Amino acid sequence: MTESARRQHMVYAYAVLRPTPEAARAVATLRGVADEQVGLVETGDLAAAVGPVPAEEFEEGALRAGLEELPRLEALARGHHGVVAGLAPLGAVLPLRLATVYRDEDRVRRVLQERRDQFLPLLERLAGHVEWGVKVYTDPTDSLAVAGDAATAAETAGGEESLSPGRAYLAARRRRRRGAEEAWQTAARTAARIAEEAGGLAVGRVAHRPQRGELAQVGGGETAGGGKPGGENIANDAYLVSADRAEEFRARVLAAAEGQPGVRVEVTGPWAPYSFALPPEPEPEPAARPEPV
Repeated sequence: MTESARRQHMVYAYAVLRPTPEAARAVATLRGVADEQVGLVETGDLAAAVGPVPAEEFEEGALRAGLEELPRLEALARGHHGVVAGLAPLGAVLPLRLATVYRDEDRVRRVLQERRDQFLPLLERLAGHVEWGVKVYTDPTDSLAVAGDAATAAETAGGEESLSPGRAYLAARRRRRRGAEEAWQTAARTAARIAEEAGGLAVGRVAHRPQRGELAQVGGGETAGGGKPGGENIANDAYLVSADRAEEFRARVLAAAEGQPGVRVEVTGPWAPYSFALPPEPEPEPAARPEPV
């Protein structure tokens, strides 16, 4: 790359892996987040999958602004994951964080050299393993229906039909509050049972912070418990599982979630081990119980 091209481009890094002929063939088929041709930067027994991206779009200020826009964030995540997923069949790949950008390839080589003692043991540990994501949500529609049916029967027997509009409104609020509380308690118990079941099959677990807002509504995995997207995200965990036990893991987690009214469980994977390629996040605070409404 010429000096002029270097000034116009930065280097986007996707993953760390071994520099093998198979890796070179794999990256030759991949396009990255800017539709660029992906290649390898090598140094000794390590390599990074990288691609040249426009500096005007990926310098710090522009990149930060882009990541605040959900469509831009989703497009970047899809492009990043597409490269990592294309490399995952090679065996051991360390996915780097989304939007890991360097000024040039020389800086990428220095990072590989400086962190060699960290990267090599991780590659050995993750070889032959995949990541599964497990999210547990309350399903307020289901729980309110269950709680509401019971409460309506009891209150009707007690004469709710004759209540004034004000008292009927308060009775409806009590039903919603009971439904939300019951949904939270059932989801918390389900999350604990799933963690115990999954822990018997996984070799590692990372408890991510529960998702909030728009991100909590983004699904895409196999679900147990029915229901539509929505509700409070109670647990958002990642598990490291031997590839030869991946389907057993999925089946047992879904089975542990069945038959729980007011709960929705989403299982996604198998993925490249994103959550285990870097130091774990701090343990999240326990989810707070819903406030009365």
